[in-house]
Amino acid sequence: MDETAPPVDSLYAKQEKIHAREVQGPFQRLRKSAAWLLLGIYYLLPWVTWDGRQAVLFDLPARKFYIFGITLWPQDFYLLSWLLIMAALALFLSTSVAGRVWCGYACPQTVWTEAFVWLQRLTEGNFSQRRKLDKAPWSLEKLLRKGAKRGLWVLFAAWTGFTFVGFFSPIQELGARLVSFELGSWETFWICFYSLATYGNAGHLREQVCKYMCPYARFQSAMFDRNTLIVSYDPQRGEPRGSRKRNADPAKLGLGDCVDCNICVQVCPTGIDIRDGLQYECITCAACIDGCDSVMDKMGYPHGLIRYTTQNVLDGKPSHVFRPRTLIYSTLLTVLFGVFIYAVFNRDPLTLDVIRDRNAIYREMADGRVENVYTLKLLNKSDAPQDISLSIDGLPGVSLETDPADVRVAAGSMSSVIARVRVPRDAAAPGGHNVVFRAARGGEQPAEVERESRFMLPLN
Repeated sequence: MDETAPPVDSLYAKQEKIHAREVQGPFQRLRKSAAWLLLGIYYLLPWVTWDGRQAVLFDLPARKFYIFGITLWPQDFYLLSWLLIMAALALFLSTSVAGRVWCGYACPQTVWTEAFVWLQRLTEGNFSQRRKLDKAPWSLEKLLRKGAKRGLWVLFAAWTGFTFVGFFSPIQELGARLVSFELGSWETFWICFYSLATYGNAGHLREQVCKYMCPYARFQSAMFDRNTLIVSYDPQRGEPRGSRKRNADPAKLGLGDCVDCNICVQVCPTGIDIRDGLQYECITCAACIDGCDSVMDKMGYPHGLIRYTTQNVLDGKPSHVFRPRTLIYSTLLTVLFGVFIYAVFNRDPLTLDVIRDRNAIYREMADGRVENVYTLKLLNKSDAPQDISLSIDGLPGVSLETDPADVRVAAGSMSSVIARVRVPRDAAAPGGHNVVFRAARGGEQPAEVERESRFMLPLN
């Protein structure tokens, strides 16, 4: 090896830990309020009861989704698809109007990172104290502070994993089994998995999830235009930047309003410099706005050197919120939401599925009639048991005999009924014919559903 050869730079740069500086301001108060509200909903919602059961429960073994007074079945899966489409449109609309506002205020990664940073601040101090602690040699104090932080993180992550599983398994029963060490294998796996994911993403990866792992950061630019509201630095007002005394006149010094204090970089959770322009790492949290405004207050300058604005405004052009893409997104979202609400509250409380017996296409009886056998699946989506009457038509002389004869379907359950349909052999031409099964319930809210099937007559 040639020792005189120039050194080769490594292609790998070590990721430096980011300790964002704490900052106060209206946007940070809004972010923290949103974070604690969302965390409160997540951790408390499984404990809310509704009509004697857990208010929100996705009971996969029973194939029932309980959402307060609404019970959704596998047959209602299209509603979930509809909901996901609306969520995507809402994300597209918010992005086209206000950039990555979802990332800055409501993304789970942002919300849980905020909680983990608060626990870190509680044990290790503010950002400067944390930096000093990281650089300091190991001591008893450092060990205790780091250990306390890790302990709180583990407990919080475990609580998060337990709550997650509590949305799929009744949380009170889950807690009782946890205390008595009687958890099932799948429950144990998902508690551990979700706890580990929370600990890793919010405790260690943090901004790396937003910068490298989140696909939203990659395709957001497709929804941006020059009228999108984004966090922006105003170079016409701020440049040329430079330090100066508090009472100095920047115009006489030939400087802009930016004092080059770098507070916008220090408070950024992803460690970028917003003065370099729009970057995909920016999560629109507005911490740099609050930080810069606090410096402007000290200098006696007006707010807005860094602000929520559009590229058109920075270029001195008019900006428009209502434009083709926002109008299209808004219209589609409104229509889909209206149809979704109508579909949820006007679902058929009774469903009927008809399955022909494949083992015997037909059976010729001694009295000259032909019999086909079916299995009827009756689903009662209401919260009360229902007496169901069954009927059939479509062929002359058709008759229906069911087993059991009296059909009663319990609340929120499915019943199977064996149906024997008989038709005189000469009632119709040989071959297949359509027949219609009807299931009706009485009571205060009568309902009737029908399903079509095929009745087979001998070909000879």
